[in-house]
Amino acid sequence: MKVAVTGATGFIGRHVVAELVRRSIAPVLVLRPSSTLPAEMASLPVARIDLAKPPADAYEAMARPDALIHLAWGGLPNYRSLHHFETELPQQYAFLRQLVEAGLPRLVVTGTCFEYGMQCGPLHEGLEPRPTNPYGLAKDMLRQQLDYLRQQRPFQLTWLRLFYLFGEGQAAGSLYAQLRQAAARGDASFDMSGGEQLRDYLQVTEVARQLVSLSLMDPAAGIVNLCSGTPISVRSLVERWIDEHRWSIRPNLGRFPYPEHEPMAFWGDATKLKQCLEGRP
Repeated sequence: MKVAVTGATGFIGRHVVAELVRRSIAPVLVLRPSSTLPAEMASLPVARIDLAKPPADAYEAMARPDALIHLAWGGLPNYRSLHHFETELPQQYAFLRQLVEAGLPRLVVTGTCFEYGMQCGPLHEGLEPRPTNPYGLAKDMLRQQLDYLRQQRPFQLTWLRLFYLFGEGQAAGSLYAQLRQAAARGDASFDMSGGEQLRDYLQVTEVARQLVSLSLMDPAAGIVNLCSGTPISVRSLVERWIDEHRWSIRPNLGRFPYPEHEPMAFWGDATKLKQCLEGRP
């Protein structure tokens, strides 16, 4: 199978590309004209495309892949920016529609747990989306647009709702990266919230493995939560990371308020994910 990947040099993208290569698939990397190609990807084919202004032959430039793993999305991590539905959404839809109309048979798009909004407890794919921030709204609107497009131009669509990730190469402002930096500096304590909120975290290498398996699945899996299925308090997670790495740092709880754009307790229902991956590598 020929696969192309947008957002290939990002946090998730690097691990997805590595997983594809591990499976003997050399993906086409769809990169912005100005982006730098990492050394470890130097041997892979590249298509330089501005998603905001793609050329008319974008699908040809990508070597007509059998599947596109679409990870690219701008404006993060500012989830509340109107950019997500004012700018990003129309550009993303126009680009993906162009590829589908040119013949792309399979599309895999990463959504977000923020599509569920402020709903609490275990979140399953059958729940009605209720996004409460611009990022979640834009992602859910893109999914709906693609569903309508499928009615006129059939193609396989897999929509993967990502929950929380951590691992190598994560943005400096993320919880895991900040904790690592504080430990490396030799800080005695790490300022954080009260840590009682329940979340769903997966290591990014595991996310990449599952994402690639779902991308290659035939037929397409539809909407799937990409999650652990196991809630953990942020406090427990931080303490686990400290223990695993043997860092001499302690959590300083209650220094920051709990985020208003997230419910106190939510995690993904992994039932469908496990069913899809059963018996797969």
